[in-house]
Parts: sequence; C-alpha cells; structure tokens
Amino acid sequence: MMHSLDYDARKTLDRLLPRLQPKATSKAEWQAFTENLDQQFPRLFGLLHGLYGNQYDFFYHLESILGTLFEAFQERPKVLRSQDKKRQKDPHWFKSEQMLGAACYVDLFAGDLKSLREQIPYFKELGLSYLHLMPLFKAPEANSDGGYAVSDYRQVNPSLGTMTDLKRLGSALRNEGIVMVLDFVFNHTSDEHEWARKAQHGEQEYLDYYFCFDSKGDLAPYEPYLREIFPEIRRGSFTWRDDMQKWVWTTFNNFQWDLNYRNPAVFNAMLGELLFLANAGADILRFDALAFVWKEKGTVCENLPQAHDLIQAFNAASRIAAPGLLFKSEAIVHPDEVVRYIDTDECQLSYNPLLMALLWNSLATRDVTLMTQSLQARFPIPNDTAWVNYIRGHDDIGWTFDDSIAWRLGINPDDHRRFLNQYYTGQFEGSFARGVPFQENKTTGDCRVAGQLASLVGLEKAIEAQDEEEITRSINRIMMLHAIIFSIGGVPVIYMGDELGTLNDYRYQQDVDKQNDSRWVNRVPVNEADLAKRHQSDTPGGRVYAGLQKLIRLRQSQPLLGDAHTHIIETGNPHVFGFTRTHDAETLLVLANFSDFNQPIDPQLTQSLLSVGAIVDLLQEGGEVKQQTDRLELMPHQVCWLVSK
Repeated sequence: MMHSLDYDARKTLDRLLPRLQPKATSKAEWQAFTENLDQQFPRLFGLLHGLYGNQYDFFYHLESILGTLFEAFQERPKVLRSQDKKRQKDPHWFKSEQMLGAACYVDLFAGDLKSLREQIPYFKELGLSYLHLMPLFKAPEANSDGGYAVSDYRQVNPSLGTMTDLKRLGSALRNEGIVMVLDFVFNHTSDEHEWARKAQHGEQEYLDYYFCFDSKGDLAPYEPYLREIFPEIRRGSFTWRDDMQKWVWTTFNNFQWDLNYRNPAVFNAMLGELLFLANAGADILRFDALAFVWKEKGTVCENLPQAHDLIQAFNAASRIAAPGLLFKSEAIVHPDEVVRYIDTDECQLSYNPLLMALLWNSLATRDVTLMTQSLQARFPIPNDTAWVNYIRGHDDIGWTFDDSIAWRLGINPDDHRRFLNQYYTGQFEGSFARGVPFQENKTTGDCRVAGQLASLVGLEKAIEAQDEEEITRSINRIMMLHAIIFSIGGVPVIYMGDELGTLNDYRYQQDVDKQNDSRWVNRVPVNEADLAKRHQSDTPGGRVYAGLQKLIRLRQSQPLLGDAHTHIIETGNPHVFGFTRTHDAETLLVLANFSDFNQPIDPQLTQSLLSVGAIVDLLQEGGEVKQQTDRLELMPHQVCWLVSK
C-alpha cells in the first residue's frame, strides 16, 4: 500500500517532469536521470516537505530543485558517470585496506595546483589513495579563517590557480587511483560572497539568504542559548553592520555569515554549489560545521533534528545527480551527537574526534581505561559507513569525551581537561609536549591545543635537548599512534608533513593576519628540501618516514584491515589498549602499550581471541612465531598485530 507522502511525491513528479523532459538531449539521458529520480525522489520529497512543506511556494521551490538536479546531471562528465556506476555496484569501495588518506593545504605543500599535480609521484610513493585538499576557493585576502570563509564556490583562490587546474588535478589523481576530497563549507559564506554583497546593498532576496536583524531585541530568542566558539577573538554570535544598520548571525567570525536554511531558495542555491564541486571531480565532500546549520528559537542551535533532515536531503539529491559522491561529517561535538550524522543516507564517512582525543589522553595518562570504555560504547557504526581516523589535523585538539563515563571512572572531567591542556602546552611537570593554547577562555579556563604531531609527542623538545633516547621514544609514540589508526577500521588520514616529522612553526606570531590564531603553529609549509630528507635514515624525519612506509605497506597487504568488524576489548592491563578485526573465521588482534615500561599480556587473552596454534606478530621483522602459552611482553609504546599461524 502506497503511503500518502509517497503518493504525493509521485503526483508531484507526474506534474513536474513533463516541464523538464524537453530539456533532455536524448532518450537515454532522460531514462538514466529518471531511474535515479525514481529511487531517491520519494525520500527527497519527504525530507523537503518536512522542512519547507508549510511554505506557500513549496512546489515552486521543488520545481527549481528538480531543475538544478537535471542540469547538474546533464553536465556531469562521462568519466564520472562511469565511476558512479562502478561505485553503485561496489558500495563498500571506501572500506578497502588500500584506502589511506592525507590532508594538505595546497599552498603550504606545493605552492599551487599545478605544482601539486607534480607531487602525485610522491603521493603514490607514500601509498595514498585519498587526498583532502584544505579550503582552496576564493576567500577574503586578509583573514579567511584558513579558507573557511568562502567568497565564491566556483572560483579557486587565484594564488592557487584556476578551476581548470583543479579539474586537471582531479583527473590526474583519478588516473592514479587517488580520490579527491574537497570541503563543502555550507553553514556560512564570507561577507564578500556575491549573495552577502547584495544583502549589504539591501536586496531583500539576499537579505533572506542570511539571518539579518534590525535591533538587539530581535536577538533575544536566540542569543542566551548560544555558546561562543572563538571567545578569544570575539564575543557573542552576532555582528552589527553599520553599513546595513542590521545585526547579522555570525557563529564563527564576523566575516562569516551564517546561511538561512529556513529559506528553501538557500537549499537550492547551495545544492547547485555542491553539485558543481562534484562535477569538478570531488569524490568526497567534507561537510564543514554541519552541527550548526539549522537555527531554532529557544535552542542551542546545534545538532537539531532539522540539521539531519537537511543533510539527508542533500544526500538524496546528490544520489540523483552524482550517485558516486560521498559525504564526510565534520561534527566536533559530544560523542553521542557525532554518531547521529553517520548513516548511508546522511554522511557515509565521519571524522572520529573521540578516538583522536582519547589517543592523546592515553598518551598523557599512560592509561587506556577511558579510551577503552568510551570506544566500546561508540566505535560501532553501520556496516555501510566508515570512520575517518586521524591523530591530528589542521585544527586544534579539543578534549571530546563523555563526562558520564569519566565520572564513572572517578575522573572529574573539567579538572581532567585542564590537566590535558596543561600537559600538552608543556605546563605540567614532566610533560614531553610542546603545544600552544588555542582560544583560551580566561573566564572558564577552557582552551584547546594546537601543535604539530612531532612537537606534541615530544620530538621537538628531544631534538632541542639532543637527547637521543627521548628522540627514539618520541618516534615510537608516533609509530604507535599510526599503527592504531591504520588498523582499527575505517579510513586512516595523515596530515601532510607529519609523515616527515615536521615541527611547530612559530612564525605565525609575527604575522598580523595570523597571530590571533595559534592553529597556524601546525599549518607548516613543506618544501622540496623537507621532502628530500625523507630518505636520510640518520635523521628523525627520515626515521619517521621509513617507519610509516613499513606500516603502510603492511596495512595494504592485510585484507583483515579493510572491510572487517572491529571489537574493542578489555586487555586486563590498564596500560594496554586492544581490539580485534574479524572477517569470517579470521581474526587479527591489536595490542598497544601506552606506558613507559614493559607490560605483560596474559596468555589467556590470546588463547581466547585467536585460533588454536602458534601466533605471529606481523609488525616484527621476519614474523616471529610464538606459542599461545608463551608469555607476551610489550615494550614501551610497542604495538602488536597478532594473527594465528
């Protein structure tokens, strides 16, 4: 029996499609489009009806959205349509053990897009199959929040090249089996965007693209409930514009104007931008700040149900015009909220901020209990989705964990976050870290931490002290963290430069446009001289690169590290983190020692988890064979990948 909403969707299509069909260039094109439409339109209609169905011009906007979809479908290059079909037949393609990601700023790594294309041999040497290009679209010159204030989604920053250069890069990457990941900054635009410019000139159509208020009193239903994102830079979430005599909603910076998705015209306009990026060659779009996209009076305006409906509507629409495209969630929020964005009908991929934060927590405390219990509850996600696991990215590190689990373990979460901030900014006695506070709130004492991976694990401090033993310990910490994200399940992502052991760059403090944003300490340029050092095995950077190469090659040779089930286990030792990867009758057991001392492993653990027989540690040269009854002992920061022989 057809539900009434499905019936309405069918009736709507029957009424609107005859207006669209004359634009088709061939019968085959129209048939391919309507096949996708038949599969996804009922879902899209239901979502849009829930968001906008109470508006008198809902069907007018729906017709416009269908027009946007068909136009994008027609413009989709043949090579991408062919790729769409392959991915529809292999929907778990992104869960392969061959998937290894990296993220970089084009200018910091290569200078421009043409030069980045010349680095593809290096990406292949490293073993990459996924490359995330940090924001590269036109943005304000002076301050653009690292490119996250977009002035034109269809124009590359001129200093980096042109849209043609981007398309050529995407094609070259595709030919080498590397998917291209781009940012979709859809919560806000810069105040230099054409829409914002028109709003500044008083055009009502574009004033309605944003949240513009005439008086301070108009903010009252919202302002008391909103948290400040960058308290060190500015207070509040609204900016007064003298030129407009209006308040504008600006969650992040005063030059980033929040879009008004309560207006269906905004959804359609941003859908056009999304599909333009897909047709330019993006395989995956990172949905930036997606928790903030829907505003509702009397709420915190984060993680609202309508935000999920909105992203699902983008998902359904993209499957009509670009079905091979994937979405990646960037939700740095409470762990319970993070997992709500992960679904094949919403975001098929998601950053894993909980794992990231708890890896650093365990490194500082030498105790894995909080990580184990937190991940047991929240690492499992639907089988047709995947985590994107990372140690550190372009941003800061925030201490994301569940306070209730911390309290249950006797940990005061507020005190513990202060400890972690002190530890990783080098203020705690005995700390090995050289991090920098980011967005410190003098009132609450809250802050986050910025810093390069090598500096945060102690390598910077050890090199300065010329302490060879501590250099080795720091490199071992780097290897342990990577051995975990390479094996725990999902897509591991390296922030480019970390594979070379690059250290903090403090020059941002002398740059007037960057000195108020300490995240630039870990946005470090990488030049040819840095790359040349990767083969110098007597340098810390060369040792890091060689160690990671070994881990990467081993990961890519193990199907159990691809599309397999992950189970977080209790190891019986608070210093040793453990999990299994299983597929059919095969099991791989991963154990990691977070302490500074040797740690024993109860033989009963391996006997209960691995098949009968001898066991082999894949990470040991020559694959040393042990009997399951033998006593295992992990050295400081050692990781074992154990399988039955």
